[in-house]
Amino acid sequence: MKEIQFLQQNADKWGRFESLIKARKKSSPDQIAELYIELTDDLSYAKTFYPGSTITTYLNGLTAKFHQAIFRSRKEERKRLRTFWSQEQPRLFRAHRKELLVSMCVFAVSVLVGVVSSANDDGFVRLILGDTYVKMTMENIEKGDPMAVYKSMNNMNMFLGVTANNIMVALTAFACGVLFSFGAGYVIFSNGVMLGAFHYFFYQKGLLATSLLSIWIHGTLEITAVIVAGGAGIVIGNGILFPGTYSRLASFQRGARDGLKILIGVIPVFVVAALLEGFVTRYTSMPRPLSLGIIGASLIFVIFYYIVYPLTLNIKELAHEPDRKN
Repeated sequence: MKEIQFLQQNADKWGRFESLIKARKKSSPDQIAELYIELTDDLSYAKTFYPGSTITTYLNGLTAKFHQAIFRSRKEERKRLRTFWSQEQPRLFRAHRKELLVSMCVFAVSVLVGVVSSANDDGFVRLILGDTYVKMTMENIEKGDPMAVYKSMNNMNMFLGVTANNIMVALTAFACGVLFSFGAGYVIFSNGVMLGAFHYFFYQKGLLATSLLSIWIHGTLEITAVIVAGGAGIVIGNGILFPGTYSRLASFQRGARDGLKILIGVIPVFVVAALLEGFVTRYTSMPRPLSLGIIGASLIFVIFYYIVYPLTLNIKELAHEPDRKN
């Protein structure tokens, strides 16, 4: 093929490649890969048949630009993922600390309701936890293994089942926030009552310490994630109830966006909690210091990431505010 024919045949295509780079349009990874391969094929052809021509020089430069654009895009994606966890999530926790605090308070009150109701009504525990669960647990207590329920499934099945269930609870709390925050509050409340009834049941059997040391191995992260997911639902509901200077639609959209980001942030926490429940909690005879160590490490993470770090980040940003103004 003559050089002029090669140029005429591919000029429009190369022009589109240049426009893509200059406009920095987002394309799928597969599309980018196909374009890059096509461009390098053209470069190889030019180097073979027109080694000293301006076309070869041009294609060499265009290929280099395309490669840099791909590298920059990947670098930005990695940076975006990192900043989501290190910057965006903590800022959302700080900005919506009132909603998260409300969620935590509702949960704390509901646990107390579960305890008090169980203490004053012998049938309350069965009503909340179910006859089947109570009967099975009492049988396990008689056998000397009160937490045997965590050994009833193999590790992987329990991990997958718990993960799916926890994420469903989080999604329900989030979605129910559309019901003017009360829906999210109900989901949080019902989970708290269940926890309170659960612990009182073991307290009655003289096994409170056993239940605490067992379920809080995974429960520290799991309960935290439920509370945060409930807070995300309240963020949506408050966007509808309290639009402020925004239109109600715009306020709802802002609340839905922030709430969804918060919800996405707790999914890894649910996964880790499910890993602990499926692979660690089942070892009910583990040494007490080890149980306390796992619970303590989880608690330190929760306090740092959800309370201390957002506050510290906010203080640093306020300290740099005068510099930005100047």
